[in-house]
Amino acid sequence: MEYLLEVKVGALLGLLFLTLIFGFIPARVRWFRRTNGSEIHRTVLSLISCFAGGVFLAACFLDIIPDYLSDINAELNARKVKTDFPLPEFIMAAGFFIVLILEKSVLNCREISGAPDERAPLIPESQSGHRHSHGAHPDLEASGHHVHVDFQAHSSFRSFMLFLSLSLHSVFEGLAIGLQNSNSKVLEICIAILVHKSIIVFSLSVKLVQSSVPPLWLAAYIAVFALMSPIGIAIGIGVMEAQLGAGVLIQAVLEGLAAGTFVYITFLEILPHELNSPGKQLLKVFFILLGFAIMAALTFLG
Repeated sequence: MEYLLEVKVGALLGLLFLTLIFGFIPARVRWFRRTNGSEIHRTVLSLISCFAGGVFLAACFLDIIPDYLSDINAELNARKVKTDFPLPEFIMAAGFFIVLILEKSVLNCREISGAPDERAPLIPESQSGHRHSHGAHPDLEASGHHVHVDFQAHSSFRSFMLFLSLSLHSVFEGLAIGLQNSNSKVLEICIAILVHKSIIVFSLSVKLVQSSVPPLWLAAYIAVFALMSPIGIAIGIGVMEAQLGAGVLIQAVLEGLAAGTFVYITFLEILPHELNSPGKQLLKVFFILLGFAIMAALTFLG
């Protein structure tokens, strides 16, 4: 048992440090933060964003939703809850509508108070006299002042909700490690999560950078996200050591709300802003498929 505990602590530290390393690459490398680079630079950054979109799409359909449906159905069966109403799907829809209502409420309050809304350009008017409109226009793509034209897609609120839903899911991933009672199973799950989370945190960091999150807040986001899986492992270790088994239903409901949140973010934040911007549409679709295929392959092998 002592050796098993050492393996879990090692997994905790490994997840923490690797997540920090991959998360701070886009945050600290100036290349990712440039918004007035060459056409090649803008294209490459756009394709990286498309790749991240494919990663999040796969995480949504192949990881978060299946995990949630498996957990909630198992718990409902264990409690002998039988109903014709699609309760698991309803909980997920509730998560979707919670984010929708929160976002629109925030935007409505900003409009009433007269504050600049989330659609304001990320880059202010340049000294050379070029002006940016609030709508998408092909000329903006070639203006050399920013990467994306769908400013509402880079809402800082949506970026925060993306961070929140991924963080909650990471806690449950860590919990899966902490609750294991086999050394080989701990290592197997840990390796799968290490690879999976490294790609996820890199993509999350790219999205936060594109949303012009202040550097200090961006560092805080990445640091907190890196801590989520270790926190889950620690909770799992505590439950195993104390021989507790309560709270499974609450965990499943939270997973459902997180899944609904992730559906909202994937289809209203991540994919639309790239697919709605002009230029290199087929190449963008290819990179979305590439990100999805890599995550699907990892899921298949894992």
